[in-house]
Amino acid sequence: MDRQKIERISKALGDETRLRIFEAISSDDHMTCTKLVSMRGVTPATISHHLKVLQDAGLIACRREGQFVYSEAKPKVLQEYTRELSTLARRKKR
Repeated sequence: MDRQKIERISKALGDETRLRIFEAISSDDHMTCTKLVSMRGVTPATISHHLKVLQDAGLIACRREGQFVYSEAKPKVLQEYTRELSTLARRKKR
């Protein structure tokens, strides 16, 4: 995982609303935008924006079925991210 990807994921999860959205998506097999709106009490446009940031960071995958967009977490990306952070933390300072 390159440095830019690490920064993008960190930024995506650094926002409280996005972190909550990611937690909600991770707790289910897949989740619709409508369900996220009802759970979080924010507008569909806001949810859509946050989903785009999470998707651009590679943390979720979104697929459209008819009028619904289903989001699901990509746990392998998060596992790779945490491994990379551990590696960064263990590097010796010069």
